[in-house]
Amino acid sequence: MVKKIILGGGCFWCTEAIFIRLKGVTEVIPGYTGGSSQNPTYKEVCTGSSGHAEVIKIQYDEKIISLKTIFDVFFQTHDPTALNRQGNDIGSQYRSCIFTSDYSEKELIKDRISFFNKSMFLNKKIVTTIEPENIFYKAEGYHKDYYDQNPEVPYCSVVISPKIKNLLTNHTDLLK
Repeated sequence: MVKKIILGGGCFWCTEAIFIRLKGVTEVIPGYTGGSSQNPTYKEVCTGSSGHAEVIKIQYDEKIISLKTIFDVFFQTHDPTALNRQGNDIGSQYRSCIFTSDYSEKELIKDRISFFNKSMFLNKKIVTTIEPENIFYKAEGYHKDYYDQNPEVPYCSVVISPKIKNLLTNHTDLLK
């Protein structure tokens, strides 16, 4: 059965590049959610004034990849202890967040946050927010597959490539 989850872990170019490589992930769509305005644009979201986060909607086959595994990759491929930032990307639009309206998903998120706070992030605490599912707005078309189409762009080579290398090194069993 194909399910979905919406995650925000900084720039959606980064998160899309990570999750599209996982077995069982059937689609990753960059977009915006969590804000107040309708039909936000990239330019508007980048100002931080709309309240939206850059997110990805992941569609996955739960027979192939579990939501627990998706959360584990999520917490290991961005800094969930950084409030409203990832590296040099600063603002609430880059917050670490998970959007769900499902009680069992919320409990699983809380469990994974507790696990990682105790095992990986001992000196800092995870600040990832669990937010109610909201209207998802698909990002402009040029954001789709941005990393794979632009690996030599400085942002991609400096910021995204190390995350991909981490994934390739630490999660080879999960890769397509």
